[in-house]
Amino acid sequence: MDIVNPFDDESREFIVLVNHLNQHSLWPASIPIPLGWTTVGPRGKRRECLDWIEKNWTDITPTPR
Repeated sequence: MDIVNPFDDESREFIVLVNHLNQHSLWPASIPIPLGWTTVGPRGKRRECLDWIEKNWTDITPTPR
């Protein structure tokens, strides 16, 4: 039986998260959001969410919001 990492599973629905340092993360929508993170951006296919992160998180330097 092959186990697929939920962060790599193209068939899942994803969300984009952001933390207090304005760091972004791709997150499987079916997994509870960790403390300190909130949703931002689209909810949908993995590629759609990754494209949104790439377009909107242009400076990866942690900066408090």
